[in-house]
Amino acid sequence: MTVDVLTVSSKGQVVLPASIRRSLDIESGTRLAAYASDDFIMLKVLRLPTADEFKEKLDEAQAWASSVGYTEDDVHDVVKSVRTRKRGKHG
Repeated sequence: MTVDVLTVSSKGQVVLPASIRRSLDIESGTRLAAYASDDFIMLKVLRLPTADEFKEKLDEAQAWASSVGYTEDDVHDVVKSVRTRKRGKHG
């Protein structure tokens, strides 16, 4: 694990060291999620899956659903029941 000391600028900005940016493939425009707890801050790189990665995961989910006997109608029923419950909590 790499540990560096960063300084917060007058505008609230910090600079990630080049070694960290290189090791995590962080470029200008890369999005990060910041989590704070007590006096800790954790940054997580956010990356969208590629179309191929998304399709692979979708294929895995469909294969699993088929293997346990779920149909497309079951999915619609589950979505409908969740939406109905959420409306009931907020309505």
